[in-house]
Amino acid sequence: MTYAQSGRKPTSRRSFVRGLGAAGAVLPALAALPRWSFAEDRAATYANANIDWQQFAGQTITLAGAIHPWSNAITPLLPEFTRLTGISVTIDFQLETTFLGALAIRLARGSTTPDVFMFTTYGQGILGGWLEPLNGYYSNRSLTDLGWYDESDLLKTARAFPLWSDGERYAIPITSEAMTMFINGDALAAKNLPVPQTFEELLVTAKALKSSEMSGIAMRAQASGNSSPPAMGFLFSYGGAMVKDNKAVFASPEAIAAVEMYGQLLSQAGPSGVGSYEWYHVLDDFLQGRAALAIDSSNFATDISNPARSRVAKQAQFAVFPRVPGRTPVPFMSHWQACINSKSRNKRAAFLFLIWATSKATSLQTAAAGLATTRVSAWSSDGFKKAFGSQAAEAALTNLQNADVDRAKAILFHPQSRPILDAFMIGVNEVVNGAKSAKDAMTGAAERANAAIRG
Repeated sequence: MTYAQSGRKPTSRRSFVRGLGAAGAVLPALAALPRWSFAEDRAATYANANIDWQQFAGQTITLAGAIHPWSNAITPLLPEFTRLTGISVTIDFQLETTFLGALAIRLARGSTTPDVFMFTTYGQGILGGWLEPLNGYYSNRSLTDLGWYDESDLLKTARAFPLWSDGERYAIPITSEAMTMFINGDALAAKNLPVPQTFEELLVTAKALKSSEMSGIAMRAQASGNSSPPAMGFLFSYGGAMVKDNKAVFASPEAIAAVEMYGQLLSQAGPSGVGSYEWYHVLDDFLQGRAALAIDSSNFATDISNPARSRVAKQAQFAVFPRVPGRTPVPFMSHWQACINSKSRNKRAAFLFLIWATSKATSLQTAAAGLATTRVSAWSSDGFKKAFGSQAAEAALTNLQNADVDRAKAILFHPQSRPILDAFMIGVNEVVNGAKSAKDAMTGAAERANAAIRG
């Protein structure tokens, strides 16, 4: 699920957000990375850790994942990791849907590879015994120098996100994202309209901006769980939840009201064929100037602000998620995480890789490529502000601050998350397409999801 594909909080988020400086032009991923001439300075930073980086020299680990901003940012740095540790890394990055489908099959069959992999279906992986518990690795002084690693520098949601109900950790977050509103500033100015704050204002604005050349708003509506993040933000912001006490609860009055608004927006102001829209349709419409407004992952900022990819780079604006009057918005948030295969023959080398990949020093480098990492220090760095954009970073951090990590984890970590999300989005799709009322669609969706939970 490209949560997507899916932010953290500084010690004082609001003061940090206000302190973000002006951004420069977005740089291509590889060009934004520091030159290798700075490798010696970085080596000195790693040398400050009380870790024997060479203790697994000669081993080879396989790193698998989706073709994604994280894989794009980490790949150029892998030779540096090998120089530091003597550990070779074989990479296997595929299109997201292909990767996730094949990974579950491999893990269920007990494959010893990949050793490290990007992951989203946390509950399924834990209950299936696919994921290596990590608390023991964190407490192993030969593998981890917690003072040097500095978990206090992690955004608050990144610290809370990996924790399972028993306090065990089975993953390390590698990216941060929250649903964010994108605005074509020229389209808004042409109608002399302000940035919408509430859902009702969003509906009025989107309808006013819709024309024969441009939809008023684009959001995901495909009948698949992959499309659920924006709609879940509506549900959370209206006061609803996806799962509670091991039951799907999106037939509640709050959820019905949220989905009704979602359906009105897309049926009255959305693009033609929006019922088939996934994240890439939303992004492409906004990049090409075919949508005046859009709501999707904060990680789209680097594409939207890149003149080489975006026709709206100069007029694009970024804003907080809409809200119900009198309430704080609760956008959906997520972290892509990286896990260690419980059947891996190189678990300690794999953990050393994850510590290196998510350290302050490495995060500064990936942030300079525009990656929304999990570290406050990286979010506040000049390299990240140039690559991501100051307004986009401000909006993303505010949305991450407002997010409810517990409600997000309740659905993402559920062992039946996939059929639950699929049922939810089938209902949303029915509303968007006008096939059913929000009440009938979400009642049926919750019944299907609860049947899947019961097995």
